[in-house]
Amino acid sequence: MGAAGANTKYRLLPGLLLLASCAAKQTGLMPTQAVRCSDPRPQVCTMDYRPRCATRDNGVRCITAPCVSIETATYANACSACADAKVFYHVPGACDE
Repeated sequence: MGAAGANTKYRLLPGLLLLASCAAKQTGLMPTQAVRCSDPRPQVCTMDYRPRCATRDNGVRCITAPCVSIETATYANACSACADAKVFYHVPGACDE
């Protein structure tokens, strides 16, 4: 491999590190009382109100720098939180606004 090939390898390294850091920030640590949503997701939920604060994917994807790609939202209950395919997990109570 010539000098040009070695330079290309070192130019790719920062980009790979940036992608890895963005992926690590997305997952984060779950609170101890969190309930992870699993598949299959519920199709029908009851209308009871026991609020849950859910952490979900907000759809933002960054190319040049790490960014926040999750958000919190209050759902009426655990079932309705997990019915949303964007939700990763939920905790008891409404989210702080």
